[in-house]
Amino acid sequence: MVARGDLGVEMPLAVLPGTQKRITRAARKAGKPVVVATQMLESMISSPVPTRAEVSDVAVAVYEGADAIMLSAESAAGDYPVAAVSTMNTIATETERDPYYRSILDAQRTPPQATGADAISAAARQIAETLHLSALVCYTSSGATGLRAARERPKTPIIAITPRIRTARRLALIWGIHAVATDDATDIDDMVERACALAMNEGFAAPGNRIIISAGVPFGTPGATNMLRIAFVREDHGSALA
Repeated sequence: MVARGDLGVEMPLAVLPGTQKRITRAARKAGKPVVVATQMLESMISSPVPTRAEVSDVAVAVYEGADAIMLSAESAAGDYPVAAVSTMNTIATETERDPYYRSILDAQRTPPQATGADAISAAARQIAETLHLSALVCYTSSGATGLRAARERPKTPIIAITPRIRTARRLALIWGIHAVATDDATDIDDMVERACALAMNEGFAAPGNRIIISAGVPFGTPGATNMLRIAFVREDHGSALA
């Protein structure tokens, strides 16, 4: 949590922007969630529109690849809570459409750590982008695999499938992840069927598209990510989970 209010008390205000960037990049390098908060749209506590400086402030956090940007008093006690949330969403959406956004994220990407999960996540991102796949689906029990996938900041949407509702709620905060809580796969064929069905039903893929799946065998074992699979989405996958 980059709480600028607390940081501003502990250090000169002039060094706060640089500190925010260093914390954000350190968290991204470690694959840890990072949230930027405090006075993001402070003027909207009493005004229906933000200042131009606040818009730039929010955009900077998005350019840096923060997992989340957080409102406080603007939505908790302000006069325009809905407008504040809508404004922040619009700023984030427009920032992500900027051509410079991807180049900044890619320039900050760090090499994978010497673990199986990191190596597989890096390979999944590269394969998905090379083959222009529709989705990157990862099976995760503890959420660690989802975090490693998001650490890569792929261009391809990430679908995290987990049997634990608590894990799905945690992953909903993470950059680029669409978390789905459902029963775990029973075998490799079931793994592929579930992944294709969910990618199609959640609107990320259509029949004829391809997705890439990362998972661990044996299934249900935390920290066992050890395989990748490319799969075609078929028309009959739409009813596979019915």
